[in-house]
Amino acid sequence: MKELKKEDISQEVFDLYDDYAHSRIDRRQFLNKLSTYAIGGVTVMSLMSFLMPDYKSKVQIPQNDSRLVSEYITYQSPKGGGKIKALLSRPANANGKLPGIVVVHENRGLNPHIEDVGRRAALAGFVSIAPDALTPLGGYPGNDDDGRALQSKRDRDEMLEDFIAAYDYLTASPQCTGKIGVVGFCFGGSISNLMAVKVPGLSAAVPFYGGQPPIDLVPNIKAPLMLHYAGLDTRVNEGWPAYEAALKANGKPYKAYIYPDVNHGFHNDTTPRYDKEAAELAWERTTAFFKENLL
Repeated sequence: MKELKKEDISQEVFDLYDDYAHSRIDRRQFLNKLSTYAIGGVTVMSLMSFLMPDYKSKVQIPQNDSRLVSEYITYQSPKGGGKIKALLSRPANANGKLPGIVVVHENRGLNPHIEDVGRRAALAGFVSIAPDALTPLGGYPGNDDDGRALQSKRDRDEMLEDFIAAYDYLTASPQCTGKIGVVGFCFGGSISNLMAVKVPGLSAAVPFYGGQPPIDLVPNIKAPLMLHYAGLDTRVNEGWPAYEAALKANGKPYKAYIYPDVNHGFHNDTTPRYDKEAAELAWERTTAFFKENLL
């Protein structure tokens, strides 16, 4: 069987996966459409396997990394899901309080990749909290298909409240200075944008390929923004010009980067949409931005 490489996959296949990952088509439709590209010794199942996330071998910072103190906690979200489970991480050698970062998952709950991102944020010198918005439904179920199905059953506004409550948890924590930022991906990117308009005390927001907030709420933004967009992500990018115009019109501080020739999800190193150069640059910029605004 032919060993697939990212370069072997047409852009149409990545677009198809994007439709599947965002529940615009179901698994059966995805497989049917994928069959069109199963040619030259490539099977549908090999394509499917190649596109699916690899959480086991792609972890950068394991849960038991000695450089971190990382544990699951439960916090109160009275306006959201009630009690929410989250991964709380901080450097093991930290003395005193640290600035905080809320890490917001994609549209499938707190999967191993986002836990890993939470640990990366902590290793950069912060106390990070990565909530699981699926907690009221039993938590991340162990696979992304079921995770997406569960997340679609939750009210989006209540999930926003869950992440705002995570901000409140850090604000009250003796481990945190009270200077807090948010970073999120896809669904989490849109939540990051919404937290910027909903949380007056937020110190920084970094949405990765996230949907824009209502333009009429842009005047409410107090936090500086750093926005990361994928050049090939036409679906999300179409809302950027109007958002940028509103940010400029209201004098809001922001930095925006559009990474050419990369797909939505380019920061997620567990799927072939990952682009190493763009992802590493975006994360370097993100951590520097947080240090600039939270320290």
